[in-house]
Amino acid sequence: MKTLSRIIMGLLYVGAGINHFWHPAFYLQIMPKWLGWHEALVQASGVCELICGLLALYSGTARVGGWLTILLLIAIFPANIQMAIDWVRTCHANAWVSIARLPLQLALMWWAWRSCVNYDGK
Repeated sequence: MKTLSRIIMGLLYVGAGINHFWHPAFYLQIMPKWLGWHEALVQASGVCELICGLLALYSGTARVGGWLTILLLIAIFPANIQMAIDWVRTCHANAWVSIARLPLQLALMWWAWRSCVNYDGK
């Protein structure tokens, strides 16, 4: 079961990484205003998601992929906070989604830990 979980997680991160290049406008709008180089950071985070996903797909690199995924989720957390602030402030129709994403980051970290970092080959 862990293998299936790890593969699903890896594929989702590969897809999310590709999406950074396919639909960068979404990611650009949630970038914290205080950060510079928004386009470069969106591309870099897309590359990081691709790498994390690819590492998670293979049992030999799953642990490294899991640790990197956890670190990536911590690194992108300010963008999720910024999105929640902006969407609540502007009464965005999906403001609740932006708020729900905040604790979801913890669940995603747990998933990376459980299916990759703690991966035992089963």
